[in-house]
Amino acid sequence: MLALVPFALVLAPGLAFASPAAEHTGPSPDTYALAVAFAMALATIGGALGQGRAAAAALDGICRNPSAAEKVFTPMILALAFMESLVIFTFVSAFIIR
Repeated sequence: MLALVPFALVLAPGLAFASPAAEHTGPSPDTYALAVAFAMALATIGGALGQGRAAAAALDGICRNPSAAEKVFTPMILALAFMESLVIFTFVSAFIIR
């Protein structure tokens, strides 16, 4: 997450000021491509971190109590599917906006 701070503070405003003045008032296609890439990066990072934590917690619970593996496995798979669906939703919505 700390790698995003220089981008937010320095590079993003620099992109806005470096673009030449044009007749059209809407954002350029390059701006949309950058926004899609940024949204997908954030969604992927967040989804991966969430899935990693969920899997680690489930495996930790199974290691502590192996008899609870059947009770832990199904909610873990359901939670992983929900997290992955949010990443896919971001992917689809980013390209619909474009």
